[in-house]
Amino acid sequence: MRSISEWKRIYNTEDFKSNYTYTGQDLGCTCTEGKTSFVLWSPLAEEVCLYLFKDGESGEAYGSFPMEKGEKGTWRWETEENLNGVYYDFRLSMDGEQVWFGDPYARACGVNGKRSMAVLPGSTDPKGWKEDKAPAKAEENIIYEIHVKEFSWDRSGGFPEKDRGKYTAFTKEHTTLNNDGIHPTGMDYMKQLGVTYVQLMPVYDYGSVDEKDDHGFNWGYDPVNYNVPEGSYSTDPCHGEVRIREFKEMIQALHKNGFRVIMDVVYNHMYSLDTNLNKAVPWYYYRSFENGEISNGSACGNDIASERPMCGDYILQSVLYWAEEYHIDGFRFDLMGLLDIDLMNRIRKELDVRYGKGKKLVYGEPWAADKTAMEGSSIQALKSNIGLLDENVGMFCDDTRDAIKGHVFEAKVPGFVNGKGGLEEKILDSVKAWCIPGSQIKSPAQIISYISAHDNLTLWDKLLATMKGASREKLLRVNKLAAAVYMTCQGNLFLLSGEEFARTKDGEENSFNLPIELNRLDWQRAYENEELVSFYQGLIRLRKQMPGLCDKTAQAFGRIRDLWAQSQAVGFTVDNQDPGNASAWTQLYIAYNASDKVIERPLSEGDWEILVKDGRICDKTFCKDVVTVEPVSAVILGKRP
Repeated sequence: MRSISEWKRIYNTEDFKSNYTYTGQDLGCTCTEGKTSFVLWSPLAEEVCLYLFKDGESGEAYGSFPMEKGEKGTWRWETEENLNGVYYDFRLSMDGEQVWFGDPYARACGVNGKRSMAVLPGSTDPKGWKEDKAPAKAEENIIYEIHVKEFSWDRSGGFPEKDRGKYTAFTKEHTTLNNDGIHPTGMDYMKQLGVTYVQLMPVYDYGSVDEKDDHGFNWGYDPVNYNVPEGSYSTDPCHGEVRIREFKEMIQALHKNGFRVIMDVVYNHMYSLDTNLNKAVPWYYYRSFENGEISNGSACGNDIASERPMCGDYILQSVLYWAEEYHIDGFRFDLMGLLDIDLMNRIRKELDVRYGKGKKLVYGEPWAADKTAMEGSSIQALKSNIGLLDENVGMFCDDTRDAIKGHVFEAKVPGFVNGKGGLEEKILDSVKAWCIPGSQIKSPAQIISYISAHDNLTLWDKLLATMKGASREKLLRVNKLAAAVYMTCQGNLFLLSGEEFARTKDGEENSFNLPIELNRLDWQRAYENEELVSFYQGLIRLRKQMPGLCDKTAQAFGRIRDLWAQSQAVGFTVDNQDPGNASAWTQLYIAYNASDKVIERPLSEGDWEILVKDGRICDKTFCKDVVTVEPVSAVILGKRP
């Protein structure tokens, strides 16, 4: 077999690109009532044979069929038989060697993704699926990050035993804490909180968990089959159609309950190099340096070569498939900085063409773990290159996150809310979603304002690490201040599930493969910290009434006015007028005080309604002339027309 460097030289020739770039839309298995076809792209294979199985895991093939060579490096076989539910794989001969593998373009598979499966479109649709659609867009994007298994695994959530940790848990309405019939969990809890988007951590087929082991756990950032739902979240991973139907039922239930759904996608690397893609076309889909060293900018052992034509198209078609087949409303790209700018803009454009400009959310992590061997003139979709991205391709804003709570990797380094001085200007820049002089950011639409996600310490654990010996009362005040700051920044709002009830992982900052007992969502904690949850609810409710902060246009930063700063405190006013979104308040006054001293600030003429003060959501109280900002707290005032 050729070396990696030899393969690389072949793929980079103009002859290979012109002779073998296939633009057809029929790759994979297409199953209809009257025909089933299989198309594999493997340009340098010498022979390909298709094997059919009745079981998705074991047993001998009941049929084997040589495939015929087609155009542009494809191999084909078809039958007039409807093979819905039949499993299959390929045997390929190349350079005197033979390999067996599943379909890189598979849309269904058996347990643990070993064998692919033919599936008839529509046969996996739950009742009413054709009528399913996303709920109307809310006043603001409030994105709530959830792991399917974490969501319902703990008994405190009140989910039926058979549904705990499964897709089907999302179809169970009106669950309550320990089945007490009083305290909502699950869907009702999220509705009360004010969530508008649910971001699902990886739900495609991934490799780090045995799908038959109900106790296994992983975050899932290790793809195997990009176009197939993960089987460990289904009630029956051994039958490929079950995971598809139950996934759709989950989406249907989320939509019915008023939530749009974002899918966390990981196109930058795969579980290992022993993949269907790499066996079909060795080293085409992966980056390598000139000396043959495998590129590892993901820190996961491999980097996907998104800039190569067939690889970029593979990713694009995968995104479009999830949007069409599964009604997904947005995509969060893991380590987006390892993908190329052209591909990200192409994805944005194609989604816009099909669904309307900006209707599907697209954003990602604008960084990489290390240097990557991206080829040619391609440019990485890094934070430093955000100006080259479409205005509706967004990024997580680490500047906002770190300014508010402190360094993401240095556990004991605090931020503005937990005691570090000199960050006042960064906080004010965060308020404007970094639409400041010298910035490449086009509008707040490109910014995800957040302070916690699945990675790194939870917010509560970060506060514990930076505030050793602090009382619970002080910790809660700081948590409330942190929430008030980012929820009054322009941009899209994002929070890790459970942040609002002081979620903890006992100080573990990378719990990706630690036991579910540590990672699970502890619904009991939501009511132990009911005051904090209520504060988050109030902030989200107010946010939706503040068009001056929800504004995503390029001119939005101009609404932020009258900025002031002093040691450990800042403030500003907001033009809150919006003809298309009537608000109770035409102007807002917002101040953050991270110091241990009371601050008094003058107000412009008129009566100001106190909306938030001293860690509480207020109702029908007013002030004039001067506002008092208590230590470690935020104040939000509104002026009525």
